[in-house]
Amino acid sequence: MQKYYAVRRGKKPGIYSTWADCKAQVDGFAGARYKSFPDKAQAQAFIDGKDSYNSRKTTTKKSANKVSNIEDFDIVIYTDGGSRNHGNFKGGHVKDSDKAAWAYHINNKGQIYEGTGGEFGATNNRMEIMALIQSIKRLNELKINQQNAIFVLDSQYVLNAITQNWLNGWKRRGFKKADGSTPVNVELWRELDQLLPTVPKKTFEWTKGHATNVGNNRVDALLNETMDKM
Repeated sequence: MQKYYAVRRGKKPGIYSTWADCKAQVDGFAGARYKSFPDKAQAQAFIDGKDSYNSRKTTTKKSANKVSNIEDFDIVIYTDGGSRNHGNFKGGHVKDSDKAAWAYHINNKGQIYEGTGGEFGATNNRMEIMALIQSIKRLNELKINQQNAIFVLDSQYVLNAITQNWLNGWKRRGFKKADGSTPVNVELWRELDQLLPTVPKKTFEWTKGHATNVGNNRVDALLNETMDKM
């Protein structure tokens, strides 16, 4: 399927027919705005209209309608996870042959870093945690983890574990839930718990998935490309 890549803010704004051409216009450009569309009219509308790199906070009801200005942060990180669950019904168990993948997109003052990976038989939630873990590891590898960062996710599962203190509660109980059971993906939660303090200045926000958030759409595209190749 033909895609049209719209660059609203970049070295040379316009509509491009390949990701490589689009990437050349946004790499190294601070505050770049870009998104892919299935038809040229939508791409042009994006260039002419309002874009959205911002997202809604979910920490409290009071802040639910606040929108952060990404220009207040040194680093903007988008993470996402997904799986192609072929269960016999909605919510059915993931099969060993089902594809799953994670991805992250890091924008450090216009310098872009991306990563993605996949595995078979993993759940969407597992990939969401993995995406966040891998993004933090990359920040540490790049030695930019001390900068002011905002993480934008569409996973309430991961966000609630962090912002609603589920993770801290599990840790206090020896990584057990209040009912004594072990949290699913406990080994990943343990790893994330070790990594979170390495980014001392961090903010977490939620964004609606598969909507108008450019960064979220980018990581969704990355993980789907990974699953396509599996």
